[in-house]
Amino acid sequence: MTINATLDPKVPGPRSAVLDDAHVGDIKGALGTIKLDDNAPRQGLSAKLKILLAIVGPGLIVMVGDNDAGAFSTYGQAGQNYGTQLLWTLLLLVPVLYINQEMVLRLGAVTGVGHARLILERFGKFWGAFSVIDLFLLNALTLVTEFIGVTQAASYLGLPKELSVVLAAAVIIASAFTGSFQRFERVAVTLCVGSLLLVPIYFMVHSKTSQMAHDFVVPQMPGGAGELSTVMLLIISIVGTTIAPWQLFFQQSYVIDKRITPRFMKYEKADLWIGIVIVVVGAAAMMGFTAAAFAGTDAAGNFTDAAGVAKGIADKAGEVAGVLFAIALLDAAIIGAFAVSLSTAYAIGDVFGIKHSLHHGVKGAKGFYAIYAGVVVVAATVTLLSTDYAQGLMTQFVQVLAGVLLPSATVFLLLLCNDKAVLGPWVNGPKTNAFTAAVVGILVTLSLILTASVVWPDITAGTILWIMAACGVVGVLVAGYFFTFGRRGTKEDPIDRTGREDWRMPPLETLERPVMSATRKVGMGALRTYLLLAMIMVIIKVVQTAMGH
Repeated sequence: MTINATLDPKVPGPRSAVLDDAHVGDIKGALGTIKLDDNAPRQGLSAKLKILLAIVGPGLIVMVGDNDAGAFSTYGQAGQNYGTQLLWTLLLLVPVLYINQEMVLRLGAVTGVGHARLILERFGKFWGAFSVIDLFLLNALTLVTEFIGVTQAASYLGLPKELSVVLAAAVIIASAFTGSFQRFERVAVTLCVGSLLLVPIYFMVHSKTSQMAHDFVVPQMPGGAGELSTVMLLIISIVGTTIAPWQLFFQQSYVIDKRITPRFMKYEKADLWIGIVIVVVGAAAMMGFTAAAFAGTDAAGNFTDAAGVAKGIADKAGEVAGVLFAIALLDAAIIGAFAVSLSTAYAIGDVFGIKHSLHHGVKGAKGFYAIYAGVVVVAATVTLLSTDYAQGLMTQFVQVLAGVLLPSATVFLLLLCNDKAVLGPWVNGPKTNAFTAAVVGILVTLSLILTASVVWPDITAGTILWIMAACGVVGVLVAGYFFTFGRRGTKEDPIDRTGREDWRMPPLETLERPVMSATRKVGMGALRTYLLLAMIMVIIKVVQTAMGH
């Protein structure tokens, strides 16, 4: 359904393009409520804190949700095999995390339309279908890895695998089926707080804080030249597990479902920073206490899985520390499953025009809740029916696929944030565009390395360096082309940002479809062709590996 509602009662006339009437109304957050007609200015610190508490949620959940079961394995592997020498990668990822997620929260608050729907309407059915299919496939596999995390935590805690998966699925489904956005968010925020269990584990293991502080700010590559390819692949896995395509779709739709408007943009940015701080602290703690737990042991450099990390922690700091780690892993898997399932249901609801809001009861949005529950049940069933080997292969496949698809998701995000019809006075500035374009180039390079390493497992360090050098040369040439010819004969209008807090995107049907230049068509076509070929090559390799086993 499509409605043309005015979110601010003081603004006359139809202004909104929201697709579900439940996306208009009071903001009912886990920690507070803001009435739709409450436009009173907040001057004091206490008043501003109350607004922040009501707004907190989207940025926190999307960030903590990304420290999921797959992240536990990746950070655990980095700590067990290389100590804290790769901590610097987390610091470098902070601006990337912020820029990407700030752009999608801006899109959500200003447009009132989900990411998948915007791609479909602004770039056509072909690109929209490709993006949604990519998301659905990747999310389905990611959900399975979350339940794999549940089985690993249950295994360490001595709980039956089948019962643990069924109970986890029941909790994930029941939390959304309350028909109340506020109740769901309270459960999700509680789980986010549970992620802080990683901090006491860090102190129980007696990690070397001074060494961590050094490794945080001093980049280094552990091992010699012979290990460069292995280390590079682990770095790429850290990038893939920290920045995932589902985050873009989830946060934009969740901001809309929470009814956040441009008026609260600065509070939502603060919410995002809170989430980033928690996710970086959690990731650093995992690398730190894993490094300390395995240093000087026979298991150092021989990572197995998250359950093996829990055992190593228990051997170092006692059984309580191991149990806390397993509980934190279980918590991470559930909140990750929350976010991934919701991003899928939101995107499909957005594209097919069905009601898609947690404000609706089950009877009021049957299709939305059926999709949410369906993907959870399928993922849980696949996990229960798969072997340990298949689960390990699936986890590897998800990381590779996320790395391959991320550049495409970031390109669409960048294009949407430069679409003046969509964002008006909220479009990107030149500095944001330059930084994001550089990020896209780096992601494409990492994607190429990751794909090559999967197809050719014996890839050498020299080959990786050649790929990086070639991508660097191409990047410089492309940047030079646009700098020299991109603005020739054109004069950009300055962006008028006055009154932007009251600006909302008009209904989609009133917007003219953007005209794609020949250069952009060639660039997007080349990117999508590469991604399609890379996906096919990765799938073939996974099938060959499975058949060989």
